[in-house]
Amino acid sequence: MVNDLKLTLESALTPQIKIDDGKKSYLQRVYQHPIDVKTFAFLRDNVERIGVTDRFVDVIKTFDVKPGITPAGFRIEFNIEEQTKLMVDLVRDISYGENGEKRPTNVIFSADSANPYEIEPIKNLIGNLTCNPGIIYDLFINNPKANIDGKFKTRDEVMHEIGRILGPGCDISVELNNPYDDIDKLLEECKHFKEMLSEYRLVIKVPHTGPMDKETINQLLVGDKSFHQRYNQGKTEDFLRGHNLALRLHQEGYRVNFTLMFEPYQTALALQAKPYFINSFVRHRLIQSNFVLGYLSAYEASKNTAFLVQLREYLVKNDHLPQAMKELDLLSVKDYARNLIDYRGFEDEGKDGLDSVRHNLRVLKQCNLPDTRLIICSMEGPNNYPDIDRLLTEEEFRDMAGRVVITAEPNYLAQFTSTNQVVSYQRRFMNAANGQK
Repeated sequence: MVNDLKLTLESALTPQIKIDDGKKSYLQRVYQHPIDVKTFAFLRDNVERIGVTDRFVDVIKTFDVKPGITPAGFRIEFNIEEQTKLMVDLVRDISYGENGEKRPTNVIFSADSANPYEIEPIKNLIGNLTCNPGIIYDLFINNPKANIDGKFKTRDEVMHEIGRILGPGCDISVELNNPYDDIDKLLEECKHFKEMLSEYRLVIKVPHTGPMDKETINQLLVGDKSFHQRYNQGKTEDFLRGHNLALRLHQEGYRVNFTLMFEPYQTALALQAKPYFINSFVRHRLIQSNFVLGYLSAYEASKNTAFLVQLREYLVKNDHLPQAMKELDLLSVKDYARNLIDYRGFEDEGKDGLDSVRHNLRVLKQCNLPDTRLIICSMEGPNNYPDIDRLLTEEEFRDMAGRVVITAEPNYLAQFTSTNQVVSYQRRFMNAANGQK
């Protein structure tokens, strides 16, 4: 049967097809790449010369790839130039492993860490790594339990080590230290990371910047560290600073991870900046929904306004309301909480806290950015990951699995490799082996 033929690029090359000077060793890396019958016939009938792109050569040299293979993280593409010349290219795509072979699943896993010691055991299983200043400094460099013997002193030392550990198939999302800096300084910081990690692996994390600007951001660093305005009160230029920074970096050739996306209503405007990644943060949002609904339900059941007072304190503590509104009338507090819970569908479809994920997948399905992926991040507890895993098997979202990256601390993901029966069966197996004759 024709459909059962196993055809490769090499099988389509006739003696009459000439290879570009000095490119044979590069082409040999893709000789065994499978092609279909239609491509085989086209190459046989039309191609007179074959070569590789400058990018193909640069990728091989950048990662010092051993002979005979192409690195993970790149899709092999064939393009026709000058009507009769075939050019082989390597296109960045973390859906692929070595030699242009698709990863085992469409869903890609990611490590949410800057700790080289915990990245090491998961390095061969992930296609992305995300880190931010909190992860780099609080959770690793300044954490003596994680940064053993204080070996790593600076962000550069950490990122160099992570770059060494992770292979070419893994994107590395790095957040800028201060997105409120001048654009020239930010571009220099991006250039520094590009030189360190290569343009192929680097993704720049750009956060939503909210109502803060270069001066008012200092309110978060001194005194009680509260912001004086409400989160949705400020200047248009400040709210959109992150968007414009993301768009500028896209224009400069950087891939952007547009982060700090908590509510679905952030998504459509974020996509105008043409990001490579968008995000759904699920942990703190789910926790806050539970607390808000708890206070609200307690009040609605008892009519005891003490629960609304506690709710107001909670909203102030978590930046829903600024300190200036700590005496907001309780009816307004109740209305705000009810609107929040209703918007999140927390008593209906969104009771698992994944309404933002569902919304973002629906928006991605409709948008004109086919390469943009959704990172589902910030997870904890026994249900977050299993609920996400289940969601991606639902009929509506089954075709979107290839647009999803699941990121968490390695130890959080690792716990879902085990069940109680693993312990039970290993007890049986190991005792049997221990008593073998």
